[in-house]
Amino acid sequence: MASVKKEIKFSGVGIHSGIKTKIVIKPGTGAGIFFKRTDIKGAKPIPASYENVFDITKFNTTIGEYPNQAQTIEHLMAALFIAGIDSAIIEIDGPEMPIMDGSAKEFTDAILAVQKAAAVSKKIIVKKEIVAHRREITRMLPLLPRIMLWLHNLKIGRRENGYVKLSPNPDGLLIKATLDYPDKIIGIQSAEFFFDGTGATRKKFIKDFARSRTFGRIWEWEYLKKRGMGLGANLDNVIAIDQTGAGTINKLYSPDEFVRHKIVDAIGDMFTSKGFISGTLESYKGSHGLNNLVLRKLFSNPDNYEIVNNK
Repeated sequence: MASVKKEIKFSGVGIHSGIKTKIVIKPGTGAGIFFKRTDIKGAKPIPASYENVFDITKFNTTIGEYPNQAQTIEHLMAALFIAGIDSAIIEIDGPEMPIMDGSAKEFTDAILAVQKAAAVSKKIIVKKEIVAHRREITRMLPLLPRIMLWLHNLKIGRRENGYVKLSPNPDGLLIKATLDYPDKIIGIQSAEFFFDGTGATRKKFIKDFARSRTFGRIWEWEYLKKRGMGLGANLDNVIAIDQTGAGTINKLYSPDEFVRHKIVDAIGDMFTSKGFISGTLESYKGSHGLNNLVLRKLFSNPDNYEIVNNK
């Protein structure tokens, strides 16, 4: 089990709430990552667990029950996983994590600048294939939002045929992600990343994935804002796809930055398992909801996994 050796502080605006918050990562007192709302009197710490994820139909990963929630935790969770931090208290003075530049880079750099990388102590070995389908998420929506989503998908040419699959891989966590977008700038993109806790795979993440930013269509921002999302989005923290779908308003770090960011999201979401998932995660048009659903299915039956505690 590894914790941070000293406090690490960040501040910034929440991408969905638009509210500026400050967070402090503090050494943990035992196993697990916990988020603590300092702006709510008597708020209990929220375990960063797949079981505590709120509303898996949303565009981010939120834990807790309103109002004691911590929203958009996925980028920080990815950074903590890569650094091997599996014991920490994260104090936050508002509802949502600061989005920083839209990636996991600032979190990762700051943690590793003061913290020697370690290995997550609990290893969760996937023993059987588990699949979560997007249609399962859609069915969870009330009728009216489901109709609105159907109309929106019809407008942008999106089909609800995505899935996330976990299958055995004893060597570590292998993530294979594919995006399939009607926008020409994205189209069909695939990438993969393997992590086994070694320095080489950690350096690979830092070099090729950590700075990959979240993205969205500029014309969709109004759609999101009307639903209380994307209120803090701007060109400093989101890759903005232009009106034509053929380009971006701000510059890309790499042509496939879109799918690389999906891998960052998946890493953060997998760490809500409270351990190191050893398996292959195949994501086709994946989402935070699908990542959560596949974990819920994995842990629904003890025959699906084995837990090994690393020394």
